Amino acid sequence: MINFILRTAWRDSRKNRGRLFLFISSILLGIAALVAINSFNYNLKNDIDKQAATLLGADIIVSSRTSIPTNLLDQIDSLPGEKAQARELLSMAYFPDQDESVFVNIKAISGNFPFYGKLNVEPEINRNKYKEGRFVLIGQSLMDQINIQPGEVVRLGDLDFEVVGALLTDFGGNMTSGFAPPIYLDGKFLDQTGLVQPGSLITRKHYHKVPSNFDPDLWADTHDEMFRREGTQIETVRDRKVALKDAFSGLNSFLNLVALVSLLLGCLGVASSVLIYVKSKVASIAVFRCLGMSGRSAFLIYFLQVGVLGFLATCIGAILGSAVQLVLPLVLKDFLPFDVVLNISWRALWEGLIIGFVITTLFALIPLISIRNVSPLRTLRASFNESKKKLNIVTVLLYFLIVLFLFIFLFFLTDGIESAAYFTLGLIVSFGVLYGVSSFIIFFIKKYFPRNWNFVFRQGLSNLFRPNNQTRTLLISIGLGTAVLTTLFIVQGLILNSVAQMDAGNQPNMILFGIEDGQQAGVKNITREMDMPVIQHVPVVTMKLESWNGRTKGEWLADTTSGVEAWAANRESRVTYRDSLDISEKLVAGNFIGRRDNPSDSVFISLDEGFADALKVDLGDELIFNVQGVRLPTYVSSFREIDFRNMQARFFIVFPEGVLEDAPKFHVLVTKSPDSKTTGAFRSQIGRTFPNVSVIDLGMILQSLGDILRKVSYVVKFMALFSILTGLIVLISSLFLSKLQRIKESVLLRTIGASRKQIFRIVATEYLILGILSAATGIVIAIVGSYLVAKYQLELDFFVPWLQIGLVFLFVCGLVTAIGILNSRDVVNRTPLEVLRQEVG
Repeated sequence: MINFILRTAWRDSRKNRGRLFLFISSILLGIAALVAINSFNYNLKNDIDKQAATLLGADIIVSSRTSIPTNLLDQIDSLPGEKAQARELLSMAYFPDQDESVFVNIKAISGNFPFYGKLNVEPEINRNKYKEGRFVLIGQSLMDQINIQPGEVVRLGDLDFEVVGALLTDFGGNMTSGFAPPIYLDGKFLDQTGLVQPGSLITRKHYHKVPSNFDPDLWADTHDEMFRREGTQIETVRDRKVALKDAFSGLNSFLNLVALVSLLLGCLGVASSVLIYVKSKVASIAVFRCLGMSGRSAFLIYFLQVGVLGFLATCIGAILGSAVQLVLPLVLKDFLPFDVVLNISWRALWEGLIIGFVITTLFALIPLISIRNVSPLRTLRASFNESKKKLNIVTVLLYFLIVLFLFIFLFFLTDGIESAAYFTLGLIVSFGVLYGVSSFIIFFIKKYFPRNWNFVFRQGLSNLFRPNNQTRTLLISIGLGTAVLTTLFIVQGLILNSVAQMDAGNQPNMILFGIEDGQQAGVKNITREMDMPVIQHVPVVTMKLESWNGRTKGEWLADTTSGVEAWAANRESRVTYRDSLDISEKLVAGNFIGRRDNPSDSVFISLDEGFADALKVDLGDELIFNVQGVRLPTYVSSFREIDFRNMQARFFIVFPEGVLEDAPKFHVLVTKSPDSKTTGAFRSQIGRTFPNVSVIDLGMILQSLGDILRKVSYVVKFMALFSILTGLIVLISSLFLSKLQRIKESVLLRTIGASRKQIFRIVATEYLILGILSAATGIVIAIVGSYLVAKYQLELDFFVPWLQIGLVFLFVCGLVTAIGILNSRDVVNRTPLEVLRQEVG
């Protein structure tokens, strides 16, 4: 019996192999995306484990933005092994040969750092030369930006240094490197530059390479709480691994969701294609049943056909995915801190094969199980319909297994039961909405069919609810694909628009900080001489929060039930004083007190509401600050809401006038440059006259953000291509697989006298309506989904880019209509008898 079933499956498939492969081809790209992305993720994780020490450069790094207390320094000095130190600060660098001043990140290193890996320098022979005298290494981006050559001079504060090489990679580099490129110099020269002033933002780092028998993680765990209370951070190789994996978790999640969407679209294509295929084979199945074949045997014949081709498609997809992973590092190179070593990931291959075969089989079984109920009477009466069956246990079990498998798959993607459950529920709701919309459309058109309209339109419209209609299949597959593509366009536009608004109108684009009291007039004069406005000029006083509400900072942080957030308690506060709110602030609670007239009066301050919530303080609570060694009690009088999108200096803490005027401070000036030429001249003039003043060009920051967003957009579009292509294959296969039913109808129309032009119009009408309904449904879902993402996740102002959406709508409608018309070429170009002999047999 088994041999008979195998032979019958082989013989029956000979005429339909092209169709069968088209049925299953939709799963191919989904598996390819899954294998490619998982292979890349596994290789990335392996390289993070291998290269974390090299990226960190040491076994232990202790860093702080303030002076480290003596008791902590004693703990640091007690560590065995090699030691090195660094001080980092943002400042201006002046290049006499180019007459340019540039905002840079100065790294003054003392000791033999890095202990692991090496500085990647061009020329390589000068890698350590910066430690031999007044020499520096400069980031390659800055070298290229203003055309610096080795041997030229850079002025840092009061000292000139010779540039000896280009730094290709930066230890501990971050996003600021885009507008503050690194400069490495020997630590002994930093104090001689005169850049270290009261209020300078200096990060101090201690690097340690410990012996192999010393456990750095144990030491870090033992001392972490003590150091954290003082705003000092300990980082080990283990922490760097976790940080890197966390940094790429968003990327991994996005890539995984791309694979998931591609896979689900492919599965949808499998289910819909097999459904159409089974309907086209009903007559053959009925013949088998008349010859005495059981429903189970008939089911096995077609299950073997679909299963074998499904397995072949899964294998091809897995091989293709292994090849595609070679492209991913090129696409993602701007986001990776190191080169990813690419190997064949056997784990990803096996996962792809297993997941592909299981999920293909489950989705294919939904339409295949109906074969068991095909009656032999179908050979005698074409209009015979099996009685409506109630939902049987097998069908219920299949749906349950599909949902369970998706949940398990999502659990491994998201590493969380709750996330997997929400996402699974979201998928069920999404498919339910699409299915409900398609069912409503079928019902509505059938009930309110326009019987008095012209013949061509009525014929095309009736195809939407006739037997073997594709309305549900196409609405779900095309609608989901359109929703993914449209959501991509909308969210991308929202992000880019948010950044573009930062430099609109009178938004400032330059910030100067580190201005001393005696330099205020000079800086303002230079600004006004270049016809640039002084948009903001505020004093800044540095202080530390010692205690609040009767408990010290250490006591608050030691109490794990307090809810106090470490970032707010440990930060070195930089506050200002003024007599009123500015235009980007809104009073949300209390009364803003802008001046203290009597020195004996209490000091009332205003806090940002988010900062206050992080400290768990309320109106009237007492906060005690340490202002350069002087304890200053204050009381909270108001809370403010700050609009951080405005490019001006923003302060979590605002004091009234009449309190801090005599405290050590520096000033911040905000202005706007009309063009890049003025910006360059202004930076150079400030750099020559006041070398300690740092000029931040926000235009460069916005340009860097724009570059990053363009790269993100490119990556998103590239990865979304998997989903788009899969959706197109589902669309094309669904349309082509309905060819037989439409050919029969078109042949009958030609036989009764319909012209070629009428048939084309009927087909175009049906598919145009399908395209319009599918695209419109997908776009509505995308708009709703994008609104929720923008409002509750990204917190962006929402708008709809109607032009892009209109183009997507026209593309989908045009593609559906074109493929539908393509299906009808045989009918209009050949005789009805010739077409029936070829297609029906």
